[in-house]
Amino acid sequence: MVAPTLRKRERMVSRKLIETLFGGGHSLSMAAFPLRVVYTTQKRTERESPVQILISVPKKRFKHAVDRNHVKRQVREAYRQHKALLYDVLPPDQQLLLAFVWLSDRRSPSADVEHRVVSLMYRMAEKLNAEHLL
Repeated sequence: MVAPTLRKRERMVSRKLIETLFGGGHSLSMAAFPLRVVYTTQKRTERESPVQILISVPKKRFKHAVDRNHVKRQVREAYRQHKALLYDVLPPDQQLLLAFVWLSDRRSPSADVEHRVVSLMYRMAEKLNAEHLL
């Protein structure tokens, strides 16, 4: 059972991990407007969280920090409520690096954001499950 919280160790803060996610050519990406998700898997050590998440809302999209923070809060809450989808299909020796990037210059209702996040997570879970079965 996955705890319904989002702990600090589940947040991606390491520059090395961020470069692995965005710099390498082995990351996968999919979109459900107004969100895009970029993800990759790598070998996991015991002390690391199985999934590490990054949420990016560019200043280019929202000039005011209050708007960027509101969107990040919506995405974070939707992920937190449904993160078990990814934990259930991830092999124990793998770590999932995951970044949500906001694409729109308009805010959306929380229900729409949650629907998009869940849709992306289901699609990722299907791909991860298919890779694990191969």
